[in-house]
Amino acid sequence: MMRPSRSDQLYEAARMYYEDDQTMEAIAGAQGVSRSTVSRMLRDARRCGIVRITLQPPESSRLEELAERIRRRHHVEVRVIPTAPGQTEGERLRTVASAGARLLEQMLQPGMTVGMAWGTTVGTLVEQLRPRPSSDLRVVQLNGVINTQGSGLEYVGTMLDRVGSLWEASVHHFPVPTFFEQPEAREALWRERSIRRIRELQNQVQLAVFGVGAFEADVPSHVYTTDYLDEADWAQLREDGAVGDVCTVMLRADGSWRDIRINERSTGPTPEALARIPRRLLVAAGPRKARALGAALRARVATHLVVDESTALRMLALHEDRA
Repeated sequence: MMRPSRSDQLYEAARMYYEDDQTMEAIAGAQGVSRSTVSRMLRDARRCGIVRITLQPPESSRLEELAERIRRRHHVEVRVIPTAPGQTEGERLRTVASAGARLLEQMLQPGMTVGMAWGTTVGTLVEQLRPRPSSDLRVVQLNGVINTQGSGLEYVGTMLDRVGSLWEASVHHFPVPTFFEQPEAREALWRERSIRRIRELQNQVQLAVFGVGAFEADVPSHVYTTDYLDEADWAQLREDGAVGDVCTVMLRADGSWRDIRINERSTGPTPEALARIPRRLLVAAGPRKARALGAALRARVATHLVVDESTALRMLALHEDRA
């Protein structure tokens, strides 16, 4: 009968110790060796790879480490929300939006002017808000909403009116198209007195709330599923290399936006305009938004971010792929 090899002996000792939960004394008796020999065998089993031990940090530590990686890279305050096994994209969005709503409530101060950019994520966040009456709050719409069919006002109006009711705040709508057909039309409307008044309020915003739109998101961004963009627009966006938007201003993966042609017709604040707002809360959910989220953070649009774990991991992986 052949004598077991050294590797077989190490494996058997390790199996008895780690799988069968036997003591070193029991293993020594079974193999006819001393306890100290069993100790050395277990050490050698680890060194040669027969035994591989992994440690799973507590959820709070894991999420904080992930948040710190994003914080160092993009200079934002971050809350990473755990992703539950089997969670649907809709459930993930509601969980992240709820966390965003709690943070938004903490950031509110009396007398603030709050700017809100409409979209699927912000709409879900608004559904999670709780009554929070505060004196002299103003809520102003950041980007236009009218689409090529002339609709969209009711969708955003309902959302902002709910905020105004919950906070007892004055609400200021921005009744202009999301995208003008010609840049000249936008410049002409900007000179109208009623529109100038809203734009002056937008310039006074102290806290902005917005999501990130992605062309390939599992829960589609509202602007990409309703009549806001036609085939010519989509072809132009592909030519210009856009991957998504913030406040309906389109971005490339590297965060650039200035020479994307449709932005000449957009009514949302540019990353440059957003940067002048002291506090800027970005809420994002869903791994398919990771590329657009990375673009938004490279454009420096946010000071605070709420994001789910899967999306955060995917975004960092894409960053490493680009490096």
